[in-house]
Amino acid sequence: MADDYFPLEPSLWAATAAPAPETPPLDTSVTADVAIIGGGYAGLSAALHLAERGVRPVLLEARQIGFGGSGRNGGQVIPGLKHDPDALVAMFGAERGGRLAEFGGGTADLVFDLIARHGMDVPHRRAGWIQGAHSPEGLAEAEARAAQWAKRGAPVRPLDKAAIGQALGTDRYLGGWLDERGGGIQPLGYARGLARAALKAGAAIHTGTPVTSLDRAEGRWRLGTAGGATVTADRVLLCTNGYSKGLWPRLEETIIAANSFQVATRPLTNRERETVLPGGQVSSDTRKLLLYFRLDHQGRLLMGGRGPFREPKGASDWAHLERVVGKLFPQLSGIAIQHRWCGRVAVTRDYLPHLHEPAPGLLVDIGCQGRGVGLQTAMGRAMAAYVATGDADALPLPPVPIRPLPLHALHRLYVSAVITWYRMNDGGL
Repeated sequence: MADDYFPLEPSLWAATAAPAPETPPLDTSVTADVAIIGGGYAGLSAALHLAERGVRPVLLEARQIGFGGSGRNGGQVIPGLKHDPDALVAMFGAERGGRLAEFGGGTADLVFDLIARHGMDVPHRRAGWIQGAHSPEGLAEAEARAAQWAKRGAPVRPLDKAAIGQALGTDRYLGGWLDERGGGIQPLGYARGLARAALKAGAAIHTGTPVTSLDRAEGRWRLGTAGGATVTADRVLLCTNGYSKGLWPRLEETIIAANSFQVATRPLTNRERETVLPGGQVSSDTRKLLLYFRLDHQGRLLMGGRGPFREPKGASDWAHLERVVGKLFPQLSGIAIQHRWCGRVAVTRDYLPHLHEPAPGLLVDIGCQGRGVGLQTAMGRAMAAYVATGDADALPLPPVPIRPLPLHALHRLYVSAVITWYRMNDGGL
């Protein structure tokens, strides 16, 4: 199979994660209660929670655990969805919208609970998430968001310009808010930790096993693989998110799979660390083309943001982020960059995760909106509960029909132009 995606190995996470468990390619045809396609957070969480319920899952991953966005993201565990609680209530009504807000608000709890419960070898810190406001409009948005979560009892508080400057170590934000539920993890290590926990619970996981066909006959599903072995199962969970190419008709046309680029500096000195995120929070801002940054467990500063749709051709594709490091943190101007990498973020038209049931026994999960660590872990648990019990209320959202974006092929050109425009005009960075 041609490798269409930028390899995982250049990333900081591949260099610092605990080793992956043994998950050999599938070489013998097998049967299972549930077949799962995709070895990212959603698929691994579903496998773990299904196995804990006594359901026999077999998970197939084309490359390696966490090869997609789960092993390439910034490791920021941010609770909630892209839509604020009041907006969810307006969209879905008080009962469904309230439950959806509660679901989103608990996603970070689930991640840190799983790390602790399974004793995962995953560097992590839960000091909170800070959202900085880059404009007066962004400040109003941040203040409203904090107020909505505070009304629901969440441990949040607004930050004025002085407070956010002290917390972040930069004077480029007008204010913002702090959500103490958030934090940071080693994201590839977490994916591998989920895999190890799922295996221990009784799940079967096979990497290096691309699924090449997905057919239903006589009430069961049959998955063909590149190596010739098959999996026959009653149910299938398709959890490939931003890497959903050719697995189900037109599924990939329902999302924009934008690349998110990141750089990591050398480890900061003790003196430098006193001036950059001294409290250990993770952060992203209110720009349309948002920036996100944090320190890793070894004291490197990570800076992330959007880049070109195509896979990178060289270091120049990360140059805009290297400039941002010096602009946000002048004390680090000219600091050496040790790692550059990227991964795909699956964005839906309504900025909500989507569940689809295009055929009996097939459940599709797609759309992380850049909050995949907590969101997709929780989606995996919810899908497992639904498959095991048949209770539709176990799902945070009802399944919807697959609706491709109109003129999907043109969206990449359009979004690329928007990215360029925002980069020139979105807050001076």
